[in-house]
This record gives sequence, structure tokens and C-alpha cells, in this order.
Amino acid sequence: MLRTAARAMLERLPELTDELVARVRGGDEDYCSLVPYDDHWASTLEGMRLGITAILQKRGERRDLQFTEAMARRRADQGLPLDSMMRMYRLAAQVTWAGIVDYMEREHPDQLGALVRTACHVWHAIDRQALVAGDTYRRRESELLGRNHERVSALLDALLDGAADAGVVRSAAAGLDLPERGRYAVVTVRFPVRHDGGRLPEKLGGMRLLWRMRTGHEVAVVALGEGTLDGLASALSVTVSGVAGISPVVDGLVELGEAHRLAELAMRTCVDAGPEVARLDQRLPAVLVICQPEISGYLVNGVLGQLLALDPADRDVLLTTLETWLRCEGSAAQAAGQLYCHRNTIINRIRRIENLTGRSLSRPRDIVDLALALDAVRLLPTS
Repeated sequence: MLRTAARAMLERLPELTDELVARVRGGDEDYCSLVPYDDHWASTLEGMRLGITAILQKRGERRDLQFTEAMARRRADQGLPLDSMMRMYRLAAQVTWAGIVDYMEREHPDQLGALVRTACHVWHAIDRQALVAGDTYRRRESELLGRNHERVSALLDALLDGAADAGVVRSAAAGLDLPERGRYAVVTVRFPVRHDGGRLPEKLGGMRLLWRMRTGHEVAVVALGEGTLDGLASALSVTVSGVAGISPVVDGLVELGEAHRLAELAMRTCVDAGPEVARLDQRLPAVLVICQPEISGYLVNGVLGQLLALDPADRDVLLTTLETWLRCEGSAAQAAGQLYCHRNTIINRIRRIENLTGRSLSRPRDIVDLALALDAVRLLPTS
């Protein structure tokens, strides 16, 4: 009975294919936009032919499953959602079974009871196809995601290393879904532990962040959109518990290599383990010290040499006082409050610093010398 019904279904293949394709495309925009109609119709025709034939085949003889695997891989490559593909199999089962029932009602109504008892053969064949299709699709999707991740990483590396020519920039723009020209910044993070223990953010306000692991730190390309460096720094300060550096704004993907270098320099101005977020445009004197270590060494010796030769405890007290006094913009009262001592104690320490260095903290040029020398002591390794 099933062989007779199957042969009848094979004779109606174009009609059944039309019905199934219409039902699938009628309720699924993804199928319409991602799978061309001719491709959909031809693959459905072949799938229906093999599927109906497979109803009476033993599992080891079934040739439809190889076709099912190939189509599942193809739909994954086309980007068709898994739910859409699985819905197609449900509709295929409905169309096939309805066709068999219609045939039996019309040609052999007296055998409908027997047909019901053989329904498991039909549904088993279709279920087997659906299971194979789902498993194959997931494997292929994992492969594609892995390849896409590798490609995204390679594109980000090329941009961040400054090795991107015009062709790479175009590929990166397409692969990363970013405009070639736009407002970008680069963020570097060391000890990138979030305050809430989660992952580093991929969105901050209206800004998009693409992260890449590097030796000793992580780096992100930030598509700023309408965002600002103030907003970026503020958002990072409540997200990252380590230290971070932020580059100036650049105007396109081709400039990200230089932005990456500047963000790393900004991060190097952070002395402790954090939390601290450093913007390059607000750390320029410290960055100059880092970039010229030999000259900075001469500056340290020439300005702070006698002070650094003191007993370590005495030296550290004076250096901390100088740093605090500069941070308080020359206010002895504020510095005293932060260091928990009397205002006169601060004034006496400042006079001692002036005597040891030969610089006056009332002269702007001398203040520059002392501030740069202090940065060099904090940021450069001691010999």
C-alpha cells in the first residue's frame, strides 16, 4: 500500500514541490531573502523525491540523508536561520502525509485504517532527515563561526599593527561592519577585570568596542559614533578595575595603528595596578618622559639628584609631598589635608625640596622641570 502511494506521490512531485515552496516562502522572510527561488525549488524537488523514496528503504540503504547533509551545510553557508530550516521539514512532513492521505481516500478508501497504522514509517523517515539536517547545520555553523572569528581577529590585528593597506582596510570595513572613515579611538587595558566579574563590554552607551587579546593586555577598537572621549573614559572607569589607556580620536580605520601605539603609551603612564584610566591628551608630559628615557634620566639626575640621595624614608616623604603639592595646584592647605599634617609642615618640606633641587616652586619653568623629573622617577625603571 505504501509503495503504491509513494509511486503516486512521485508522479505528483512538481505539484507537491510548488505547494511546499509556496508554504515555506509565504511565511518566512529569511527564506525569501537568503535562498534564491530557483535554488529553493530545485532542492525541494530533489529532497521530496529522495524523501518519498526513502519511506520504504532500510536505514542502511537510505540515500536521502547524504543529500540532507549537503543541503543543511548549504543553508548554513547562506545564513538561513536554523529555525527556518527546521520549519521547512515540518511543512514537508505535512505536505507529504496530506498527499498520501488524499491519494488513499480517492483510490483506496477501504484501506485508510491500515494506512493510519503505517504512519510511523512515513514520520520516521522525515524525522530522521530533520535530525540529520539539524546536527549537520550546527556543526557547519560552528565551523563558520570559528573561521569568522579567525578572520575578524586577523583583520583587527592588521589594523592595530598599522599593516593595513587600502585593500585590507576595505576588507576590514566589510568584515567588521565598520565605515572606513569615521570617529575611532583605541583602548588598551591591563589587568582587565571588570568590577562585576563579567566580560569586557562590547557596547558602552552608543559606542561599539571590538576587543583583541595581546601579550600582557587587551586592546579594543572603539567606534565612537557621536560619543566623546570623556564619555568613554567615564564608562571605562566603572567597568574596568585595572589600568587603561585611551588614544586621541582618529578619523578612519587606516589610522588605528598609530592610535594603538598612543593608547599603549597612555596606559604606561599608570603607575599602580589601578583602577585608573589614562587619556593620552591629558598625560602628554608623562608620555614625553616615557618616550625619551635617556634624556629623562639626565633630567632626573640634574633636578632631583641630591633629593634622591637621601635616606629612603626621608626621600619618599619629600617626593610624596612634591607630588601632592603639584596635584593640589600649589595649595599647601589642601596638600596638608591629603597628607594629614599641618600646613606649616608642607611649607617646610617645600622649602627643603627647593634647597635640594636648586629650583623654586614659584617659577613656572622650575615647576616644569620638577614635574617632569617627578614623572620620570615614577614611570621609568631605576638603575
